[in-house]
Amino acid sequence: MPTTKSFETVKVKNILVVRQHNQLGDMLCCTPLFASLKKKFPNASITLVASPFNCRMYEGDESGFIDNLIIFDKTKLGSFFKLIRAVRKRKYEIGIVPSTVSASSTSHYINFLSGAKIRIGAASINGHRNGSANLLTDSVDFKWSGKEIHQMERNLDYGRLLGADFSESERRKIRIKLNHDEIKFAKDFYKEHFPDSGRKVFAFHAGAGKSQNRWSRNKFVKLIEALNEKYNPYILLTSGYMDKEVTEYILPKLEKKNIKPVIIEKPHLRKIAAVLANVDLYVTNDTGLMHVAAFVNAKVIGLFGPTHAYEWGPMNEHGRCVQSASEDIDGITVERVMEESVKLIETGKHR
Repeated sequence: MPTTKSFETVKVKNILVVRQHNQLGDMLCCTPLFASLKKKFPNASITLVASPFNCRMYEGDESGFIDNLIIFDKTKLGSFFKLIRAVRKRKYEIGIVPSTVSASSTSHYINFLSGAKIRIGAASINGHRNGSANLLTDSVDFKWSGKEIHQMERNLDYGRLLGADFSESERRKIRIKLNHDEIKFAKDFYKEHFPDSGRKVFAFHAGAGKSQNRWSRNKFVKLIEALNEKYNPYILLTSGYMDKEVTEYILPKLEKKNIKPVIIEKPHLRKIAAVLANVDLYVTNDTGLMHVAAFVNAKVIGLFGPTHAYEWGPMNEHGRCVQSASEDIDGITVERVMEESVKLIETGKHR
């Protein structure tokens, strides 16, 4: 990866990263980039421009990667001009738009109008030209297509342009730090719902925003039944507002087998993360909560069909993936997930 030398001519005090585009999982895959920038420029203040939907794991974060979080809600009238006034209050030596799937013209205009002296981004992504590349001072043609390169590595490529990087072993240990209240919430949650500390807790997420990313509801039921018979664990279901239909289908099926899951859906995302950090197993489709679990080092297994595990899988120390042999996620058998689950469970007591 080539580096841009222009930043070496200035003293870096403020860095702007604009990632108001893309979803929660995409943003979380940017975490190693933030950490690498802080490692390279420990005295610089890092500002992140995010959306209300992809920022939640960085709200109140104590990891020290992000110093200033600015939320851009494009649905509100006049929000763009308010945002530009906010970002222009600081004088940025470097502004970065990390795009790994497609380029956002809005993000590039925010970066340009911030007044950042050095503006870094993609000239093209996998052969697709960035129409806003003229707003950058330093741009690169990124060619990731056809290579088994994880999204976290793709985001880190932007940091590498500045000489900011991590080894694979370092990257797997990057965590989003939970605060005292979030840790206390998890402890209280376990005391209330899982009072027997000697009994394992297995969690599952059967939903996903994209239907093609959802493993069969009946297969989730069969997996839970098999794990329940083998381990007699507590069962936890994570469920978002898009997952109601799936959760309501699974519940009566489990109750017929005298399995009574606990459902967690309402607390702030970081509190759900604190709960997941302590489970003995978390089986989930390829969705945002999979990345949340990975960055608190949960024992998580991601299920993949049309998306690629090598690109989106949980890359923490305890993360594992099961990839369908075809683009149909239901090509994954219950037996295969059961086998991988047992291996992960038997790696040692998590709590």
